[in-house]
Amino acid sequence: MSDNRIPPPFIADERAMLTNWLDWHRETLAVKCEGLSEEQLRQRSAAPSTLSLLGLVRHMAHVERAWYRGVLNGEDVPKLWGKDARQDADFDDVDTASADEAFKTWQSEIEHAREVSAGVPLDAIGKQQRHGEDCSHRWILVHMIEEYARHNGHADLLREQIDGVTGE
Repeated sequence: MSDNRIPPPFIADERAMLTNWLDWHRETLAVKCEGLSEEQLRQRSAAPSTLSLLGLVRHMAHVERAWYRGVLNGEDVPKLWGKDARQDADFDDVDTASADEAFKTWQSEIEHAREVSAGVPLDAIGKQQRHGEDCSHRWILVHMIEEYARHNGHADLLREQIDGVTGE
């Protein structure tokens, strides 16, 4: 498994620090999935959980889309993977899902998120509320870091279960 992640700097301004940490965590999920077959990516953690690496990729594509397109940029975009009908469809419906489509969608949402984020001050308030609350761009960046960090912990365990590979 190759690891071409660039570690976040120890000293940087706030925007650079936040975006570098977010990119490092995005790349960490990609590293955890690298070199696996579709079948391995679909492998579930342990019943009754439907957690899988493919489900995590699909979930993070949805999360990137919801926060950056929806909340921060105010775009009216549909939820991915049938989540309008079923909240956990991103995790539950992986048995026939295309890994290639999921990874392409995830990368596309990341690129769009980077473009939106680059043009918005950290103190800017998102154009849509989340659960009736305003969110600053800074809050969204911190939330995205914690969201990836939490799910990368899941990805560590899933990858180790699949083929014994461990690592940061």
